[in-house]
Amino acid sequence: QVQLVESGGGLVQAGGSLRLSCVASGRTFSLYDMGWFRQAPGKERESVAYRGWRDGSTAYLDSVKGRFTISRDNAKNTVYLQMDSLKPEDTAVYYCNARVVGDPNRYWGQGTQVTVSS
Repeated sequence: QVQLVESGGGLVQAGGSLRLSCVASGRTFSLYDMGWFRQAPGKERESVAYRGWRDGSTAYLDSVKGRFTISRDNAKNTVYLQMDSLKPEDTAVYYCNARVVGDPNRYWGQGTQVTVSS
């Protein structure tokens, strides 16, 4: 199993920036990928950004391309989400997510609230 602990959410004005962090523990030697999802009230959870743990490949939700950047620190088993030029529609609970090689489960953090005021 993998345990994920997120930090870095908060309240910010539109146009501002936040950086989310997610530290993984447990079977980190078998990580396949890590990423960030978000869920706004009344909406389905959606994938925001993804990063392959071994090949470093990335993918982003179209609405955040050019504003959000996912990065990692392998030595710290940590993935970051740098969010710039934030918009009110980015308001949501953000969840860290990880998958492990050979494991069909998707692991989740507890979530961190991001609120962007207009």
